[in-house]
Amino acid sequence: MPVAVTLDNMLEERGLTGKDLAARIGISETQLSLFRSGKVRGLRFSTLSKMCFVLECTPGELLDYHADVRDMEA
Repeated sequence: MPVAVTLDNMLEERGLTGKDLAARIGISETQLSLFRSGKVRGLRFSTLSKMCFVLECTPGELLDYHADVRDMEA
């Protein structure tokens, strides 16, 4: 998949754990874990906004994109 979740990097930079972030933004650790692993198909903007607020970052710092021509062929 060309979109990669880089949340773990941001958590490390901020000295937070996934458990800390989940508690601060009001979601379960399971939901956050699924996002961190890239196993979700979508994310509410309100949840993304809360992550950015707590981590003091932008959405682009939580996600990365690597173009792959094969993804465009489907």
